Amino acid sequence: MVIISVICFLCPGMFNSLNATGGAGQIARDVPSNANTGLYCAFVVFGLLGGSIVNLCGIRWTIFVSGLTYSLYSASFIYLNHTSSGTFTIVAGPILGIGAGVLWAAQGMAMMSYPVESHKGQYISIFWAIFNLGGVIGGIVPFVANYYQGDGSQVAPLSDAGYIAFVVLEAAGATCALLLAPPERVIRNDGSYVAMLRHTSVRSEAKEVLKMARNRWLLLLTPMCVASNFFYSYQWNAFNGSLFTVRTRGLNSMLYWASQMIAAYAISLLHDCRSVNRRRRSILSLATIVVLANVMWGCTLVYQVRYTHSPLATGESTDYPHGLIDFTQSQRAAGPMVLFCFMGIVDALWQSFAYWIIGTITNDSQMLARYAGYYKGMQSLGAAIAWQLDARSVPLIAQLAANWVLLDVAVPLMLYVAMHVKDSSNEATCPPTGKHCAKDYSQIEML
Repeated sequence: MVIISVICFLCPGMFNSLNATGGAGQIARDVPSNANTGLYCAFVVFGLLGGSIVNLCGIRWTIFVSGLTYSLYSASFIYLNHTSSGTFTIVAGPILGIGAGVLWAAQGMAMMSYPVESHKGQYISIFWAIFNLGGVIGGIVPFVANYYQGDGSQVAPLSDAGYIAFVVLEAAGATCALLLAPPERVIRNDGSYVAMLRHTSVRSEAKEVLKMARNRWLLLLTPMCVASNFFYSYQWNAFNGSLFTVRTRGLNSMLYWASQMIAAYAISLLHDCRSVNRRRRSILSLATIVVLANVMWGCTLVYQVRYTHSPLATGESTDYPHGLIDFTQSQRAAGPMVLFCFMGIVDALWQSFAYWIIGTITNDSQMLARYAGYYKGMQSLGAAIAWQLDARSVPLIAQLAANWVLLDVAVPLMLYVAMHVKDSSNEATCPPTGKHCAKDYSQIEML
C-alpha cells in the first residue's frame, strides 16, 4: 500500500500540484483546459474499463505504463513554452486519461481490498497522506521557480526547469510500480489472502462491466462520483488562479494538499471507530462532510461576488479589488488563503468517504477493481464537463453555483446508501489457510 501511495505521490500527485497552480503554470488557460477536457473524456471510458484491464493484465506493468503518461503530459508544456502550439499538449491530455483510468482502478482495488474491514479507513488515510505529500512537494516547484519575479505579480508561464522537475519525478513514480507484487501474493494482517486467484477473460470482464449499469448501490452513488472532481477547475483556476500571484499560487498549492493530509487522517478515526457500528459511522461522517462543504461554498460566494474574471481567462489583470493577492500582503491574503486550505479539507473528506463507502459494498478484489474504475470514470465525466465550462469562460459565479447544486443533489442518495451499510460485507474474505478460498466461485486455481 505504501508503494502504491508513493507511485500516486509522484504521478497524479505532481499532476494535481501542476494544475493547482492555475492554468497548469501557463498564462492562458485555454490549452490546459482543453487538454484536461480531453483527458477526462478518455478517463471516463478507461476508468470504466480500467478495473477489467487490471484484472486481465495484472497490477505491476499496467501501473508502470500508466505512470509514464503523466511524464508525457508534463513534457508537453515544455514544447508549448517554446512553440506556442498547443497541439502536443491537447493530444497528451487524452493519452494521460487512458493511463490515469487504469492506474486509479489499480490503486482503488488495492486500497479498498487489501485491508481488513476494521482498518479500511486507516489505509485510505495512509494513502491520502502520502499521495498528497506529492502535491505539497510539487507546489514547491512553481513557488521557488517564480519566487524572485519581483513581488510575483508578473504573469509568466512556469519555466522549463519547473516542468522538467515534474517530468523526472513522474518517471520515477512509474518506475516504482516494478516493485509491486501481484495481489494474489499479498496477505493481510490477520493471515488471510487478499485476492482469490480466479479465471477471467475479456468476455467475462465485459459482462461484469455491463452488470455495473444495474448495480443499485453504484447507481445511487453516481452523483457523488460525478461531484468528486467537478470542483477542481473552479478551485484551481477560478479561485487560486484568479486571485493570487504566480508564486502565491504555488504556496497555496502546498497548503491545499497539506490540509488534505490532516483531514484524511481525522476522518479515518471515525471510519474505523469500533465502538460505533458501521451504519452510524457512515451517517455521522456524511453529516460532517455536508455541513463543512456547504459552509465552504458559502464562504467562497462571499469572495466570488467581488470579481468576475481573471488573467487566466482574459490575459488582463483581475477585477478583484486592488488586483492580485501576494502572500506578503498578510491582511489581504489571510482570508482567501485559509479558505483555499478549507477547500482542500473538504476535498479530502469527500474523497475519503467515497472510497470508504464503496469499500463497504464488497471485499472482493476483482469486483473492487471494477468499482474503483467506475468511481474514477464517473468522477472524470464530471471533471470533463467542469473543465469545458472553464475553457468556454462560463461566468465564474455560474461555475460556483453548478458546484454547489451538484453537491447537494448527491447528498440524499448518499444518505440512503449510508443508512443501508452493514457491519460486514457479504463476500467472505480468504481464510488464513495458505490457500485461496473457493466460496461461490467455479473456476479457481488452488495454490
